[in-house]
Order: sequence, then structure tokens, then C-alpha cells
Amino acid sequence: MQTRFKGRVWTFGDDISTDHIIAGKYLGTTDSKVFAEHAFEGVDPTWAKKVQPGDLIVAGDNFGCGSSREQAPVALKTLGIFAILAK
Repeated sequence: MQTRFKGRVWTFGDDISTDHIIAGKYLGTTDSKVFAEHAFEGVDPTWAKKVQPGDLIVAGDNFGCGSSREQAPVALKTLGIFAILAK
């Protein structure tokens, strides 16, 4: 069985924390669209506008480290990130 995926690959290094994915200043809302609009804002303010459904993230060690906040994966899911491959 062969499976093919199509999407851009976004690469990140080690120790990408939940604070990198969605800054704490947005935690006062429950709107997943707000989380998506501001994903990785501190790393690249234009990232959320460039990512497309079906894209993938490849990262090093400790992706998603730091405070446990569900808003980080919600932001990535809302953007349509298909998969995250990390060490």
C-alpha cells in the first residue's frame, strides 16, 4: 500500500515551545480562529498567512515543550496542519 501526501514542509529546530506556537497573550479567548491567525507570530509574523491545509511540520527535539496549553495544537489543527514529525 502506497500513501502519498501533498503539502509544503515547514521546518523548525529544537525546543519549540507552546509559547512559540501561540503566545500567552492570546489565551484569554476560546476562538480557535484567533489562535490560528497568531500561530508562530513571534517566530514569523506572516507564517499563519502562508501555511495551507495539508502542510506538514518537521521539527527537532522537544517540539511543544513548555506549559501545557491546548491552544497550541488547536491553532495548528485549525490551520489545517496535516502532520507533525518531531524527534
